[in-house]
Amino acid sequence: MSGLDGKVVAVVGGLGLIGRGLVEGIAAAGARVVVASRSAAAPGALAVFDHLPEEHRVRIHAVAVDVCDPASVEAMLSAVAGQWSRLDGLVNCAYPQQDAFGTRFEDVDYTTFRDNVSRHLGAFFLVSQKVLALFAAQGGGNLVQFSSVYGMMNPRFDIYDGTAMTKEIEYSVAKAGLIHMTSYLAKYFKGKGIRVNCISPGGVFNNQDPAFLARYNAHCNAKGMMDPADLVGAAVFLLSDASAMVNGQNIVVDDGFSL
Repeated sequence: MSGLDGKVVAVVGGLGLIGRGLVEGIAAAGARVVVASRSAAAPGALAVFDHLPEEHRVRIHAVAVDVCDPASVEAMLSAVAGQWSRLDGLVNCAYPQQDAFGTRFEDVDYTTFRDNVSRHLGAFFLVSQKVLALFAAQGGGNLVQFSSVYGMMNPRFDIYDGTAMTKEIEYSVAKAGLIHMTSYLAKYFKGKGIRVNCISPGGVFNNQDPAFLARYNAHCNAKGMMDPADLVGAAVFLLSDASAMVNGQNIVVDDGFSL
């Protein structure tokens, strides 16, 4: 028996860098996993999971969703509930952003800041509102949201020196808001059989600049920049009955980067 045997879990943003690793790990833990992504309905969308054992692949399904469209979010949840009669948990690791995302503070214009914060936080609000209504109607459920260590600490700006990279202010503001949204929702739904928790990961490897990686890793305990698989344990724990007494919390997974 695995920690999530028999559970139905949706992963919003399940085809993204972090999402794919979560889908693989949650399926391996025994759950039926619904990959909810804007491109999930495209032919071959689930081919990225072809390397998995068949016993895991058969538990992975796809439903298209636009996290910035209320009707689309409602349709996704209706499809899941209609096919499996329930939804035990939802993990939201979507990363909605505008094309101008990633600009240095001095160069961010008001419209870009407003639109990026609104789009990111708004999408998480929308998915939360809709799925928590479903959870309340069915008598319980489990929501896990993904923030970032930069939602709880200031960026280490020096590690970006000499690179084309930066950590934009919109990201930090949105991720900080998401952590507070998590505790707000956990308190709001007290006594409803619903738990809401947050995971704040450190950096995830994505072929970043070697100079940046060296500086980043120097702040960590062992591995440094993580792989998506390193986040699976926390997600499975929060989705499982082992975390029954954990609610409204922000779990940091960063190999000590934030210390």
